[in-house]
Amino acid sequence: MTFAKPLAVIGSSALALTFALAAPAIAQQMPQGAPSAEQQVAQLDQLVDLDAGQEQELIALLTDGQERLQSLQAEAQTVQMQIHEQIGPGYDESAIRRDAERLGQLTGDMTAESALMQARIQDTLSQEQRDELERLAQEQEQQMRQMQEQMQQQPQQ
Repeated sequence: MTFAKPLAVIGSSALALTFALAAPAIAQQMPQGAPSAEQQVAQLDQLVDLDAGQEQELIALLTDGQERLQSLQAEAQTVQMQIHEQIGPGYDESAIRRDAERLGQLTGDMTAESALMQARIQDTLSQEQRDELERLAQEQEQQMRQMQEQMQQQPQQ
């Protein structure tokens, strides 16, 4: 069973990103106005009925993980700007390659942090809760497919 799918149910919250970050680029696009950890956990609680201990643990996991991801994201943006500033006549290839390597490392770190957060969150949930998220995700995936099919069947104007 994959665990990334259930997050589609939660919407565009940072919790969805937490579970679903499969590519480093997604981490770099995390919205600035993401809901708080408390809001995300409340949303998840509505879906799978968390107990008080789970809520506290998830809030702590999300808060800590989001702080680490934001720090990595900020550093990655700085390195991207450094690379961009080096483009032009008289460029320094070794500096560009060094910065590009650092950017790759940061991107990998963001992916690892996201995967670890996903694993920790999954570990916090019971099997029944994970099963319910999977069911909801499959339901939403089916609805999305139906919407896409309907849009493709509409005559083009």
